[in-house]
Amino acid sequence: MQLFENQKHACAFIGMIHLRALPGTPEHSLSFAEILDCAMRDAETLSAGGCDALLVENMTDLPYLNGHVGPEIVSAMAIAVDRIHQRFDLPIGVQVLAAANIEAMAVASCAGASFIRAEAFAYAHVADEGLINASAAEVLRFRKHIGSRVKVWADVQKKHACHAITSDARLEDLAHGFAFCGADALIVTGVSTGCEAHLEDVAQVRPAGLPVVIGSGITVGNAARFAAKTDGLIVGTSIKVDGNWRNPVELSRVKAIADVLV
Repeated sequence: MQLFENQKHACAFIGMIHLRALPGTPEHSLSFAEILDCAMRDAETLSAGGCDALLVENMTDLPYLNGHVGPEIVSAMAIAVDRIHQRFDLPIGVQVLAAANIEAMAVASCAGASFIRAEAFAYAHVADEGLINASAAEVLRFRKHIGSRVKVWADVQKKHACHAITSDARLEDLAHGFAFCGADALIVTGVSTGCEAHLEDVAQVRPAGLPVVIGSGITVGNAARFAAKTDGLIVGTSIKVDGNWRNPVELSRVKAIADVLV
């Protein structure tokens, strides 16, 4: 299934922009102008390297709040996404950590993004932020209320989390539940940032009938293998300098993955 119009690759290559720590968060140190400059440089590198889309996330804002963020984060992310949208002719996604899915929908809808990445869209799980409950009903009602067409890409089992609460349900059953609740695409990940997912998990969520996207652990060594079985690859850690998600995006690493995709 093709995720975007005019995408270059049969399996979409979505490059991550990890914003530097935003105002009010524990690691915040840069001015907002400097944060924007870093984001724009990463977007430029991802675009030049051959990405089909971009995904903007506040990953450096850790430790994350649970299911909500303040107006300072919403405002900062809306400005950043809008600046990127105005300059680059690529689809853009938004994720606001942790599981601040209504805020993400607001940012995406106002700033011209195409989709959000949503944790805890359906079912519940325990993450390092604590117990996170499902949000589909609230998110989709909010989307309807503001007249938005932004799509929801939902993590079937969020990384950095425990899933004992849903351990009596097969992954295939969970995927059908996400589809039932109105997700537009399903994201499969490894257990943590940078960890490879399992193709067996991809096979289990496929019967839900939605596009399937890999959300962690993609490298130049496994990109072609996962691309053959999925509709999109979200790539962050391996395309950063020294393979460290905190570092800037490195052009040669982006091109290396783009070159192995058809």
